[in-house]
Amino acid sequence: MDLKTCVHPSGSFTYGIHKPGFNVVNMRENNYVGTLGFLGDNIAFENLANFPPGTVEEPNADVIFEIPNPFPFRGVTYIAKSWAEEKSLNPSAIMLSEPPEVSFSATIKKWFGNNQLTPEKKEKIFQTLPQSLQLATAETSTDPEDLICLASLCCEFILDEKTQQPTGLRYRKNENGAVRPVIKDKMLYDVIVNNASLPDDYKRVMVLKPGVQGGSEIVGEWSNVSTGGNTHVFEYLRRNSYIPWGHYAANMADDSVRYRVKDLSETDMRALRHLYYQRTFIRLAQELGISIECERRCLSDKELESLRTQIVDALKASSKRDHLEFNRTLWGWNFGFDYAPSKYRLHASHQQIHQQYAMVPAAVKMAPLSSGHVGSGHMMAAFACGDLIAGFISQYRQETGKEFFETYIQTISDNQRLDGKDKERSLVIFEDEDVMLFVPKAQTSQWEIQLMTCQPVGNVIEADLKTRHAIDHAILSAVQILEKMGAKMITCIEYSKAFDAEDNDQRLLYAFLPRLPESPGAFSEAQLRWINGHYPEDFAAACRMKILNT
Repeated sequence: MDLKTCVHPSGSFTYGIHKPGFNVVNMRENNYVGTLGFLGDNIAFENLANFPPGTVEEPNADVIFEIPNPFPFRGVTYIAKSWAEEKSLNPSAIMLSEPPEVSFSATIKKWFGNNQLTPEKKEKIFQTLPQSLQLATAETSTDPEDLICLASLCCEFILDEKTQQPTGLRYRKNENGAVRPVIKDKMLYDVIVNNASLPDDYKRVMVLKPGVQGGSEIVGEWSNVSTGGNTHVFEYLRRNSYIPWGHYAANMADDSVRYRVKDLSETDMRALRHLYYQRTFIRLAQELGISIECERRCLSDKELESLRTQIVDALKASSKRDHLEFNRTLWGWNFGFDYAPSKYRLHASHQQIHQQYAMVPAAVKMAPLSSGHVGSGHMMAAFACGDLIAGFISQYRQETGKEFFETYIQTISDNQRLDGKDKERSLVIFEDEDVMLFVPKAQTSQWEIQLMTCQPVGNVIEADLKTRHAIDHAILSAVQILEKMGAKMITCIEYSKAFDAEDNDQRLLYAFLPRLPESPGAFSEAQLRWINGHYPEDFAAACRMKILNT
């Protein structure tokens, strides 16, 4: 089998084990021995080790596991045994420490000692800080005083005369006549509004209130506030999107402020996802000619499920299935935000917790070719990441005679530890009859988690209400686990099957990809070579501990 996957058709994971031993010819002409410093007893410490006299011999270099990804288009994971063995001694130690509380205002007060620090002096100090230090403070401070002071430097607030709390921003027309808020430092502004420690009143007027970021229309809404709940979600339309044909964003509303996953409830997650399901079902129903009363209202779960079954029935007719203009979904969630003082943006999220989604066209018109070449004006298939899975599982079936996902689920169930030891061997974090939340054998992010449907459900149209609720719960659980382990930025993506695909094996798959502080990605990752320092079985055990400690 030359499929470059770790999922063997026998139902076992397959991988390589490098046990390097080698000799290296020394071609250096000169020695550059020098003193690096002195030990405590004043003995010189020199760099002799860097200048061997002859051939370098390494009989037993570190053992490296090479694990092909289950899906070849995602590359290969390399695990250094020495690193993983250390983590294996205590899997619960696989986590990031909570960042310390930071207050620049408190630091200034220490500088002044017994001298009075007036508001005017404090504002002047913040104002004269280099921008890099302003950004660093805006990103890391946990003191609302710091953030309010910085916010006043980069925009103009309208304050309530009695409470002096912000009620709005100062606006003006730009050279094109468009009304825009007066923002003096957009970068600093963005960092401040993404800091959870900024008081909610400031968050609302600076970034959360509908319209403050522009004229994107709100075309959907889920709320239980009128019945005593505290969940409210807006669906924004992004007309001119980087995603062709526009996309939608389900945003927690300005009266339901959610900046951390721990603040997100099951109801919040269901509301966010409900708008995704609803928009997808409505658009597909319209394309299929299915009538539905949906103007100015949110469909109930029961109505949505009824509409889904009508869509499933309609897609059984090839005359409709084979002529879909939009035949796939796109869904993603960038949780968390960071901006380095060097002005490198480290993650894309903004405007508190929100998820984005769209529908992908089946085809796109090709650009005209030079005269005489065939293809001008023809159509080419538009891209969706789930197509990469579809292509691979078709090849897997042809070469092995096996269904990939059936084999993959069996392989996960029968997993054995990489190190062969009699310890925790399960990759599964939790599962029920509908979904499985698990750690992939070959993680592409050092802390990657995946979610997969257990039954042959390849997209949200094939997922009934019970399955959709199971998916929603598992998505929330995945990001909760990762946040408890210290992850501050998590990219979540969906791999789904096309609505008009006939393959019954493809499963709906979600990947949760944390960005870790010392793993920004470099040439190895650009070559799809993913470097890891723990066994996947130990990471799964660490994740299960976070569920037990909930």
